[in-house]
Amino acid sequence: MLKLNDPSLLKTNAFINGKWVESDQQFPVYNPANNELVATVADIDVAGCADAIDKAYIAQKSWAKTPAKSRSVILKKLFDLIIENQDDLATIITAEMGKPLAEAKGEVVYGASYIEWFAEEAKRINGANIPGPSADKRVMVIKQPVGVVGSITPWNFPNAMIARKLAPALAVGCSFVARPAELTPLSALALAELSIRAGVPAGVFNVIPS
Repeated sequence: MLKLNDPSLLKTNAFINGKWVESDQQFPVYNPANNELVATVADIDVAGCADAIDKAYIAQKSWAKTPAKSRSVILKKLFDLIIENQDDLATIITAEMGKPLAEAKGEVVYGASYIEWFAEEAKRINGANIPGPSADKRVMVIKQPVGVVGSITPWNFPNAMIARKLAPALAVGCSFVARPAELTPLSALALAELSIRAGVPAGVFNVIPS
């Protein structure tokens, strides 16, 4: 069992629509340094994946209408929580991926920097007003979120690669479904727990280990 300052960051169920979802099937996560079992994680099937996408699609409608400043505040809170819990997040990375603890801490800070950056960029999603082809015409450009974003991330940066994709998606008003690498799902699930605390609405961020 991992020794964490906050044991509630070690999650083993899927995260769909703001809830921790069990599965009839599970898969093991081993520490590559010593082959010890770190956790047994819910294995989400195709139906579970489809459900996560459906919930994200519904949640995205209201998230897109959330003021940019409000999305920025939530992302900044998520950044603060990641920094506050960086030791535990690094411990999780080291346990599931094998990265030395110092490097794991560096990854956490690196990943958090994306969230901090896009928390600010959320307030600067500006359109454009362009002269048209004739004197009485102008072209207005309005930037809008595309919808649900899906990510499949690698094992070697299990925290930072989720953060790198999650941050811009949430900043612009998209919802997000993450499928972390089978070898390293725990970092993504820990970020999901922190997203609850930051105030990310249900269905906006989902994690489906498999």
